[in-house]
Amino acid sequence: MKNARAVWMLIISAMLGIVVTAMAVGWVSQKGTIPSSKIVVAAADIELGSRLTPQMLTLVDWPSGSTPQGAFIDAKNLQDRVVTTSIQRGEAILNTKLAPLGTQGGLSAVIAEGKRAMTVRVNDVVGVAGFALPGNYVDVMVNTQQDKTGKTEDAKQISKTVLEHVLVLAVAQEAGRDDTKPKVVNAVTLELSLKDAEKLDLARSIGTLTLVLRNQVDKAAVNTDGITKSQLFDEQEKPKSDMLAAVKPLVIHHRMAASAPKKDCVEVFHNDTRTLNCF
Repeated sequence: MKNARAVWMLIISAMLGIVVTAMAVGWVSQKGTIPSSKIVVAAADIELGSRLTPQMLTLVDWPSGSTPQGAFIDAKNLQDRVVTTSIQRGEAILNTKLAPLGTQGGLSAVIAEGKRAMTVRVNDVVGVAGFALPGNYVDVMVNTQQDKTGKTEDAKQISKTVLEHVLVLAVAQEAGRDDTKPKVVNAVTLELSLKDAEKLDLARSIGTLTLVLRNQVDKAAVNTDGITKSQLFDEQEKPKSDMLAAVKPLVIHHRMAASAPKKDCVEVFHNDTRTLNCF
């Protein structure tokens, strides 16, 4: 009897364990099920300015409660659209990352509205040793001859910052912004307003350009008067009036011999002696 009772206790315990386990699995599976919907993501890395094709896209399940605003649920709606930024594999394709409908691919698709793209020739020094990469911001400095009076003999060498916080769109023929390795190239393309493009065109025709790399989050403008060669070496130019005052006139004093006052004289002869008396 005792053995039979022990067996029944084991059977009942096993059945209770199975029931509890089944209930736990059902509860976990019920809680683990999250409503989802399919959205379009990148099937591979997509470079800035690329035109989308079906091979670049795929559909994945995305939690319905956290679907990004502007996401697409049908890849057909993205045919021939152009991306304005680099997109990584698995990243959702959003409307904010696309150029307007009808935009052609290439660099022109990423130029902001009202802006222009202008390319300047650089070398390893002008191009900040290759650290001026797409997506960075630079200032543009010009070194030229300043002519204030219109006379070539009065021209002064000056360095001055003519443009600030200019976006680098591309270096050489590369516009991707994911690579951070320095690249020494011979041309840099900048994004400018039309007025700034005119300034840059004039600056490069009258002097030598230099790019100055700046912090990406630093947008503060700093107005300077530039610096001349005399200011660089702390040579203060004196006004002409001061220069004339510094030259002391040479005054020659002539000492005139004093003439003797006129006197009345009487010549007296006495015993063969001649005497001259003046009074």
